[in-house]
Amino acid sequence: MKILLVEDNIILAKSLIYSLEQKGYELVHKANVKDTISFLDNCKVNLVILDVSLPDGNGFSLYENEIKIKGIPTVFLTAKDDEDDVVRGLELGADDYITKPFSTKELIARINKIMLRDKKNAVLKVKDISFNMDKMVVYKGENELLLTSLELKILHLLFLNLNKVVSRSDIIYKIYEWTGNDVNDNTVTVYLKRIREKIDTDIIVTIKGIGYRIDEYGK
Repeated sequence: MKILLVEDNIILAKSLIYSLEQKGYELVHKANVKDTISFLDNCKVNLVILDVSLPDGNGFSLYENEIKIKGIPTVFLTAKDDEDDVVRGLELGADDYITKPFSTKELIARINKIMLRDKKNAVLKVKDISFNMDKMVVYKGENELLLTSLELKILHLLFLNLNKVVSRSDIIYKIYEWTGNDVNDNTVTVYLKRIREKIDTDIIVTIKGIGYRIDEYGK
């Protein structure tokens, strides 16, 4: 998979290029708007990692005028957690954003999530558990696991939010949305216990007092 990195911080760019190439990605680096436009006019990439602040323009305009019309999935890089920047980028249609400083592991997880989302029959795998997101089927190794409809939906919610905590209150709300039934914390505990017993793998992490999380690379 070929990724275009548009970033004028050379030190950060070199670090990202090294880390992503170690994971098997092909990286092309451009440091300004002009070179990026020239490159995109002649070459194709699968995804763009785009810094908002560039020396000869801004990432928002570059995305709106060049990248978006080509239909290339894009992750914005922002220098700080500026809510206006985040909202603007998402409203323009960007697939995700990440604020500096960030871990390369987190960026890779976001890239993988975007790429998997855009594939047909996308399968997310953590340890020996595979979740076919289109068919809503879960496997342990080669064997399909028999989960109830609600258990599948809860596990699907956790997989959709890999590396992020899903709060207990969010799960309660979703169960109400799916079933129309009012439930409480004890109900969530019971469902998570049943799911854990059926998958028989410790991929679901409990965040005490908050909720649950599945990490892409396991615990």
